[in-house]
Amino acid sequence: MKKLDEVDQQILTLLYKDADITNKELAAKIGIAASTCLERVKRMKSAGVIRNSVIDVNYQTLGGNIQAIAAIQLQPYSEQIVNDLRDQLLKLPEIVSMFHMGGAFDFYIHMSVKDTEHLRRFVFEAITSREEVTNVETSLVFEHSRSPVMPNFSA
Repeated sequence: MKKLDEVDQQILTLLYKDADITNKELAAKIGIAASTCLERVKRMKSAGVIRNSVIDVNYQTLGGNIQAIAAIQLQPYSEQIVNDLRDQLLKLPEIVSMFHMGGAFDFYIHMSVKDTEHLRRFVFEAITSREEVTNVETSLVFEHSRSPVMPNFSA
């Protein structure tokens, strides 16, 4: 894909703040035709710049009263083990997101559960029961916030 221009950057910035904005509203805020805006968004999607649109769910309203981060160490460590763990855990409804890391821990897993007993069971059954998991440190999340500001790498 060619380099993103100022209009593409404006589109991304507005979509980053509100992925639910209509194409018509998006085009009007930028000052371009709706058809032009739609084509630019489609081009950025096909080029992989925009991977998907997501919603920010308030897990507490659904019964996810506790959020936690589990730091996980693996041994042995191989691409197959990493990929299998990632693919299997991402299928579980408790998992919000996963980070494959370099450093002391191999994964950080963000999860949402209904209560402390659910957290305890989930960590034992889904994580520590795995042969390749050698260490797990679980921490409670008091608050999770996402920045509404899209990173700018051109500065």
